[in-house]
Amino acid sequence: MRGHHKVAHLEWTETDAKAVDTARVLAADAVEKVGNGHPGTAISLAPLGYLLYHKVLNIDPADEKWLGRDRFVMSAGHSSLTQYTELYLAGLGLELSDLESLRTWGSLTPGHPEYGHTRFIETTTGPLGAGVSNAVGMAMAARRERGLLDPDAPAGTSPFDHYIYAIAGDGCLQEGVSAEASSLAGTQELGNLILFYDDNRITIEGDTKIAFTEDVCARYRAYGWDVRTVDFTHGGTHYSEDVDALAEAIEAAKAVTDKPSFIKVTTVIGWPLPHLQGKESVHGSKLGATEISALKKVLGFEDTPFAIDEDLVATTRKAFAERNGATRVAWDAAFAAWQQANPERAALLARISARRLPVNLSLPVFEPGSMSTRKASGEVLSALGPQLPELWGGSADLAGSNNTTMKGADSFLPANRVVDEYPGGPYGRTLHFGIREHAMGGIVNGITVSGLTRVYGGTFFVFSDYMRPAVRLAALMRIPSIFVWTHDSVGVGEDGPTHQPIEHLAACRAIPGLDVVRPADANETAVAWRTILEHTDRPAGLVLSRQNLPTIDRSRYASAEGVAKGGYVVSEASADPQLILIATGSEVGVALDAQKTLEQAGTPTRVVSMPCQEWFDAQDETYRESVLPSAVTARVSVEAGIAMGWAKYVGCAGQSVSIEHFGASAAGSKCFEEFGITADHVVEVAGAVLAK
Repeated sequence: MRGHHKVAHLEWTETDAKAVDTARVLAADAVEKVGNGHPGTAISLAPLGYLLYHKVLNIDPADEKWLGRDRFVMSAGHSSLTQYTELYLAGLGLELSDLESLRTWGSLTPGHPEYGHTRFIETTTGPLGAGVSNAVGMAMAARRERGLLDPDAPAGTSPFDHYIYAIAGDGCLQEGVSAEASSLAGTQELGNLILFYDDNRITIEGDTKIAFTEDVCARYRAYGWDVRTVDFTHGGTHYSEDVDALAEAIEAAKAVTDKPSFIKVTTVIGWPLPHLQGKESVHGSKLGATEISALKKVLGFEDTPFAIDEDLVATTRKAFAERNGATRVAWDAAFAAWQQANPERAALLARISARRLPVNLSLPVFEPGSMSTRKASGEVLSALGPQLPELWGGSADLAGSNNTTMKGADSFLPANRVVDEYPGGPYGRTLHFGIREHAMGGIVNGITVSGLTRVYGGTFFVFSDYMRPAVRLAALMRIPSIFVWTHDSVGVGEDGPTHQPIEHLAACRAIPGLDVVRPADANETAVAWRTILEHTDRPAGLVLSRQNLPTIDRSRYASAEGVAKGGYVVSEASADPQLILIATGSEVGVALDAQKTLEQAGTPTRVVSMPCQEWFDAQDETYRESVLPSAVTARVSVEAGIAMGWAKYVGCAGQSVSIEHFGASAAGSKCFEEFGITADHVVEVAGAVLAK
């Protein structure tokens, strides 16, 4: 059910041309009013924006989450007005007053498009290149969703078929994340993805020849993309906006089903500004009253801010609603037929659309013994797999180390990419991101905002640095992306300081809205996974050990169900506690050993496992007081990383057992010993705290 809007024989009327010019003057006026912004690209890209929204995209104005909609990503998010003006002209939730309040407090038109803030914005863009990775994720999600729900329908006939369109600029294509994501998109043969490149050869510092000179089309051909070009400058001979050629390029791109498509559109930034077209100054600055007056004279507009033809806007909105209304009617009929023919899949769709977990979700229970939390995570995933067909994911070439492959799960690969080691096909559920952490994060976010599946991406915790921008964007969007980070401390061992996280727990906890979850043993890992999946309004980083950890005997100690509250008393003191040890991950075992010594010495000691500070802080005061009673001021935190962030729990009278320097290449156990992450050192520090 895709490709309904054929634009090869484009009907382009005077009304369409006037609407394009309306978008231009609105962009100029909006930036001028607020005094800052990015008018140039929005002015010169207005024909592409209008063509996409009014002739190509399937969007229902009444239903922003319609499953049959195409997705549009403005990766060059600084040119948010390219999108905002079209949302206005199409009647998609923005009014003239919203454009007039661009980039001001509380407006629906922030400086860069924000997911969840403005209707019909599919993802938050702004950091250049991020939108490209999101679009790749959306295209992968569309294929996986189809495989879950309608795998046998002929190509292009399923109600779950749709296209993903994205616009990138020179800045997007210079950022490494777009290169990573585009490379993987070529490998995945994502024929439902069409990326436009606004080749205007201008960035903030001026002409791109000072820093960006490769043949971008050749690069994309090498990635395995279908590549097309449309040149509004006609080789520099004259400038005319050939929308017919654009429409033909789009139609040709749609016909290529085994490759993503790249369409280079050569423009002059700011065209048709009479004096400033082609100047870097129009990229990120207001134009000034004189230039805006000159632009309006050229275009035949009244020289008054925001003075536009309201009848024209009514006409474009009516045409948009009629065109998409007919599409929606046809889609609804196809969807109803699918529901009737597929009752079990329809029930699955209803559940996953609501992001509900199955009733009585079953988790593995681990007996006392020894197991790394990364291995436990792998076993949990394998147990969840049959129960949660919507759950999928993989690693940045580290599946064997991250334990992110569900048992028996096929790989998500084009049929011709399948190898003996990784059987599968286009609808598999094991993702191979390659060694591309940043793109992996952006792709996970793109899959997540697509809406129907839950996805995870894994790497070593130290390399969360490579993907931090994507993790931050997940938190900013409040979407439930899942990041699996293993090899969580100096316990990594012999790989040495380059691979041993030190500051990373604190750094990740510093991201507002990100849940950082570091379980202490296998059973805590199981509850952590379930709790992460229960949360649908924020991302999580699951931080797991390389080395084996004791699996706590829950017949002697508290249930791991306490994980869901972020922190809990795992081992109570023999009497009213005089000392509290607070630990995470592998250090919970260290704290339990220290407790034994302290209790033998006559100090009633409570041990608190705090796998997730964010979850604990969200509990009510009564619960938090029950775990960390304010009367007990003798407290010691134990964590194999920097102490930053622990003062709010240990207070002025407490201390932290931590590591405030980089690691070393030696066995993990030796590193713990040398760096003081031992029960003896905890006892020593506790003694000093008690002596205060």
